[in-house]
This record gives sequence, structure tokens and C-alpha cells, in this order.
Amino acid sequence: MKICIVGSSGHYVYALRGIKEDPHAQIVGISPGCEGENIERLYSQVNEMGFASVVYSNPIRMFEDLKPDIAVINTFFYKNSELAIEAMKRGIHVYMEKPVALSIEKLEELKSVWRQTKVKLSSMLGLRYTPHFWTAYKLINENKIGRIRLIHAQKSYKLGTRPDFYKHRKTYGGTIPWVGIHAIDWIYWLSGKKFKSVFARHSRLYNNDHGELETTAFCSFVMEDEILATVNIDYLRPATAPTHDDDRVRIVGTRGILEVLNGKVYLLNDTTKEVSEVSLEKPPIVFLDFLNEVRGTDKCLVSSEDSFYVTLASLLARESADDGKVIEF
Repeated sequence: MKICIVGSSGHYVYALRGIKEDPHAQIVGISPGCEGENIERLYSQVNEMGFASVVYSNPIRMFEDLKPDIAVINTFFYKNSELAIEAMKRGIHVYMEKPVALSIEKLEELKSVWRQTKVKLSSMLGLRYTPHFWTAYKLINENKIGRIRLIHAQKSYKLGTRPDFYKHRKTYGGTIPWVGIHAIDWIYWLSGKKFKSVFARHSRLYNNDHGELETTAFCSFVMEDEILATVNIDYLRPATAPTHDDDRVRIVGTRGILEVLNGKVYLLNDTTKEVSEVSLEKPPIVFLDFLNEVRGTDKCLVSSEDSFYVTLASLLARESADDGKVIEF
């Protein structure tokens, strides 16, 4: 299985984890996706894994010369969908950074090419593969909390100093699609229900000279089965905090309540007398299941359809925040 990696501005480490577990996968080439993108760290990590990958300056040339089975695409966000389309047109399967497009028009173009080429595509919604979120998913599917009625999800990050492309909406895409998409994905994945409407707001205040980057946001969704779901997002986690992020989910069902907090899972339901911490389950290995889907031996936890739908939800939430109105799906 020949793999090329384009760019190093996203979560390519997810791909590296899966490749390490697969003796038949090899990284044959790497390249930046945009002019000025630094791939030195990627180059070093690939070398440490023992691959003598060819370094290209042009990803299209790399696709045509090396004819990989899979392209891992995670360059400056505004270029990801364009390069994914170029890869798919050449019959190359795509594992790409989320959101898979920065506009609904580009998303529709990406979907159209995907349908025509019939290649496999998955996105880097890698938090599904963490033990705590995987355990929450398993508990819900085991009916531990009954029918879901209410979900609240949180994404909180340290801002630090971000690259220049984060400072412009046209190259960054917005904090709801970049950060909030994870929480939107948890709501969709854990509930198994689609979105009906969204109302959202966001603010750029106190963004430490990061231009158009939004530092705070919230989304309020109505879902199928009258499930109510909310998301809060911020870049205001203190620099002194022990971790870069603070991910949380609280899910209320007809039989109990499930909470994910600090990498742990807590359950209170009609068979327990108090809140208990749940032992974590071992999740699938990120990207490895995509390799196996390309081979035809397994299904990827993050499907092409999931990647498209969650991107659409995040873009409609961003539109709602821009316009200050409810958006119907």
C-alpha cells in the first residue's frame, strides 16, 4: 500500500499511527501543499519510521510520478479540498483534514468528484478513536442511558500563536468548522440522528491579534427525534493549563446520564445508586481501518458520508453565526 503525504498543517500523525501498525503500508513521498509550508517535522518523522520517501515541491507532480494508493492531505486548510479533488481524479483514495471543504460550493464539488471516481475518502475526525469517546459510544449502543434527549459538547483550546493563514476566513474557514466540528461530530455520531436546524453565534474579541479568527462560539441544534444539542467552543484555555484542550460531553437519556470529562467516562443510570467511573474500552486504531477499507477487508469508523455531512453541519452553523439567524437543514 503506497501512501503519499501532502502538507503538515493538520493531523497527519493520525496516519502515521496507523501506518506503524501495518507492515504492508509504506510512505513513498511527501510534499508541502502550499508555498511556504514547512514540512521539516514531517520529513524527520517519516525518516525515523524508516521510510526513504521522495520529497517533492509539487503534490500534483508527486501524484503523477508515484501513483500512490492513498494521499494523506493536510495542508493550509483552504487547499485541502482542491488537492483531494486532484487526487481522486487520478484514482487515488483520500484521507484528509477536516473540514473537508471551507464552503458549501466546494463541498458539493468534492462530493461530485467522489461519486464519479468511486474512490474511498475519510477525514481526520480522529477523536472518535480515543478510549473515552469510544467507550461512550459503546455504552450508548448498549442502551445504558436509554433514548437520548439532550447533549452538550465542549471544545476548549489554547490559542498560542497561530500561522498567518489562521488570521483570514478565506484560508482558515472559521473556528466553528475547524474546532467545533469535533463536537458537532460527537453529537451526530453518538446520537445516530441527523440535524434539523441550527442557531449559532461567534466572536473575534480578544483573539490576540489573530485577525478574523473567532475566539468564542456556540451552536444550538435541534435534531431528529426532538433531541436538543448544544456546543460551546473557545480558544481561551489558559497557557498554564495542563493540557492543550478540554473536551467534554454530557448526554442525558431517558434512563441515565453519561459524561466524558478529562479523558474519563462517568455513568449514572436507573441501575446505579451513584455516579460511577466506567472502565475504558480499547478503540480501533486510527487510519488503520481506512487502510483496511481501501483493501476491502473492513469499514472505516469515519465514512465518506460522515465526513461530508459533519462538514455541512459545521458550515451551516458558521453561516448561522455570520447571519444571526436559524438555518434549516
